[in-house]
Amino acid sequence: MPKLLQNMQSQVPSIPYAGCLTQMYFFLFFGDMESFLLVAMAYDRYVAICFPLHYTTIMSPKLCLSMLALAWGVTTFQAMLHTLLMARLCFCADNVIPHFFCDLSALLKLSCSDTQVNDLVIFTIGGPLIVIPFSLIIMSYVLETDMTGRNQTAITEFLLQGLSMESEQKNLFYALFLVINLSFSDLCFSSVTMPKLLQNMQSQVPSIPYAGCLTQMYFFLFFGDLESFLLVAMAYDRYVAICFPLHYTTIMSPKLCFSLVALSWVLTTFHAMLHTLLMARLCFCADNVIPHFFCDLSALLKLSCSDTQVNDLVIFTIGGLVVVIPFLLIITSYVRIVLSILKVPSARGMRKAFSTCGSHLAVVSLFFGSIIALYLCPSADNSTVKEMAMAMMYTVVTPMLNPFIYSLRNRDIKGALGRVFYRKIFSRSL
Repeated sequence: MPKLLQNMQSQVPSIPYAGCLTQMYFFLFFGDMESFLLVAMAYDRYVAICFPLHYTTIMSPKLCLSMLALAWGVTTFQAMLHTLLMARLCFCADNVIPHFFCDLSALLKLSCSDTQVNDLVIFTIGGPLIVIPFSLIIMSYVLETDMTGRNQTAITEFLLQGLSMESEQKNLFYALFLVINLSFSDLCFSSVTMPKLLQNMQSQVPSIPYAGCLTQMYFFLFFGDLESFLLVAMAYDRYVAICFPLHYTTIMSPKLCFSLVALSWVLTTFHAMLHTLLMARLCFCADNVIPHFFCDLSALLKLSCSDTQVNDLVIFTIGGLVVVIPFLLIITSYVRIVLSILKVPSARGMRKAFSTCGSHLAVVSLFFGSIIALYLCPSADNSTVKEMAMAMMYTVVTPMLNPFIYSLRNRDIKGALGRVFYRKIFSRSL
């Protein structure tokens, strides 16, 4: 405002280069600080309304100081990062900013340098600093609503329509899914939906309780997001192994691996819990038939008789990021891998490097390809059968094939399979 008032009375509304970067830094700093303080105030109101007797204990001076310190640390890092990245750019001819202050996006448009790194940082760091605080505020007010009002839903259970198939085919698919699921008992993702699907295929009334439906939806979102983040970690692992083979053990240290896993668990827990809490506040009046084989988020929203605008907004802002950002990070890692492989002088070395990535690319293509086709690029003529088939691809087929595909990359596994087939052929010939 002071610079704006000065420029309104000046014939030449200019600002020095250093002053422009300084203004941008403090604008980002206090803008982010405002966002985090609004989150802290929302949490303060949540505690005051939902836990009034424990307010002084929960909102202790230590907690308030910790939240303030965290806000200052994150905002300082964010503002300084953008300012340093902006300072490395060149500005050649055009120096007219179409704004009343030195806005980040306006300055990037004036630069004659490559701004890809700046755009990537804005997308990966700047976006979450807006979306996550906003989501936390929404979640706190949803919890307040749940504490102050009663969920008037009239439905106590849902009916899962299941897979559309002939009755004689159900026994065949039942046996197939049962054998595959038992063979890969460590696949938590497929285990969220498969046991209930197997039970309903043999049941006359394929129902699921209301609480069980929300529980299934939570764990489905949790393990689905976890699968997405773990695919990113595996892509980064291959990037380091191919591009920095001599430094692999140093870079991919146990500490970094543990940090990646911990970050994945925290983000997936938050995302799954947020959608579950938002779903729990909705009402379901009459129709309780879910046209799916599990409690899918979008299918449940279509059945609700409440206003689902908040749910749709959260899906669009956070749900998209959970799919888009991991996918873009995987693409980025493989672009760097390909650029590094092309520098390898020998053809044998190139083939070996590409073969290292083949199994992971197969899983990524199946997982993200079916998700993008189903949710991000839906076609108007998609029938329920097609939607369930695509959902089956990433919810059941990909997690079950995942360990099988990677085990084929192991030389010991290949050797064991070869010996088994060789013995069978040799015994038949005798």
